[in-house]
Amino acid sequence: MVPGERTQTGLRVEKNLLKVLKGLAEYLDMSLGDLVEGITLHAFEGRVPFSSETLEKIGQLKSVYGLTMTADDAHRLVDR
Repeated sequence: MVPGERTQTGLRVEKNLLKVLKGLAEYLDMSLGDLVEGITLHAFEGRVPFSSETLEKIGQLKSVYGLTMTADDAHRLVDR
C-alpha cells in the first residue's frame, strides 16, 4: 500500500460519461474514486489503463448509456 491523502471534490462530469464510469467501477468491483485515480495515473505515465476485455465492457456500457462523445469532444463540450 502507498500512503496518500484523499480529498472530497466537486468534480463536474458529463452525465452519460459518469454513468459509464460508475458502471465500469461496479464491473471492476472498485470505487469510482479508485477508478478515476487509476485512469489518471496511467494517463500521466502514457500507459493504457484498460485491457482489451475491459475496453469491450466499456463499449457495451457506452451503448447502454448512450455515450457518443469521443476524446476529440473533450474540450468542446458546452452545457445545455
